[in-house]
Amino acid sequence: MDQAEKTACLICDRISAIHAGTNPYVVAESPSGYAVIGDHQFYRGYTLFLSKVHSQELHELEPAARQAFLEDMSEVAAAAFRAFLPRKMNYELLGNKDAHMHWHLFPRHEDDPLPEMPIWRIDPSVRSSDSSRPDPETLLALRNSLAKELSTSERFEILL
Repeated sequence: MDQAEKTACLICDRISAIHAGTNPYVVAESPSGYAVIGDHQFYRGYTLFLSKVHSQELHELEPAARQAFLEDMSEVAAAAFRAFLPRKMNYELLGNKDAHMHWHLFPRHEDDPLPEMPIWRIDPSVRSSDSSRPDPETLLALRNSLAKELSTSERFEILL
């Protein structure tokens, strides 16, 4: 990957903001990535796990790095489950739009809008509308809830 591709990467930009202390969504860091609260909370507790390695595909990682990334993501998902008490967790690692590995972790609740509909069937302009952005107080509560659950892991450093 050349520098222009990396410069244009939204996930790399988010990670740079974490390093600069200006990403208000960050919760924790592990050896392989960062746990962050999603910008939009159409699904309450929506969390992402951003890979520290700018790579598009899991198979591009060395086996030990791939295993660490998957284990860390699983810990973030389990922490989100404990923090937000959903009926089900949905997991996505797509990369069609942002070619930098990042997991989307969607806690699904009984009281969700359209609780039985898959996320990809909901118009992005609806699920990513300004009305689904958490206010500062809600964002802090979400971050604190996830941080509390991740603080029990030896692999994560809380970044609040």
